[in-house]
Amino acid sequence: MDLTGKLLIAMPALGDPRFEKSVILICAHTDEGAMGLIVNKSIPDLSLSNLLEHLEIPRAEEGREIRIRYGGPVERGRGFVLHSRDYRGGETTMKIPGGYGMTATLDVLEALARGEGPHRALLALGYSGWGPGQLEDEIARNDWLTAEAEPALIFAEDDPAKWGAALKTMGIDPITLSATAGRA
Repeated sequence: MDLTGKLLIAMPALGDPRFEKSVILICAHTDEGAMGLIVNKSIPDLSLSNLLEHLEIPRAEEGREIRIRYGGPVERGRGFVLHSRDYRGGETTMKIPGGYGMTATLDVLEALARGEGPHRALLALGYSGWGPGQLEDEIARNDWLTAEAEPALIFAEDDPAKWGAALKTMGIDPITLSATAGRA
């Protein structure tokens, strides 16, 4: 099973508050494990302007402002820009199925600061990671649902609404989900 480019949608019974109502885009999934970015948890008191200032990257007047999100609990000081494929950072950009790219180098931040760069983008601090077989075990335990990743949902501004919107793309009404799971 390769979930690269797919969404993980947290089930109510997941039990880990870091992932409660999370929507995660899986950026890489191999036999060695998986890596993804939570796309629906903004960091309210941090802006791209503040981050650029901290990194000493000059921001042009026409520089873009994008919200920063909590990408996951691993390496929370490391930034990842998930973006549309119109930005090409060369070999530093990872291509993700579904028309996405992910760049973790300063060139994309510099481009955004100049008012250039990708048409659609979000910046995530940290990432979500799983060891070999761990994600598959969590899916089998009913911790996650998987779905197609639509750019309109990934890059939408209303982060709190993304969890319910992701479920609705599967025809699931969020109020029908139970926080307890059973086995037949």
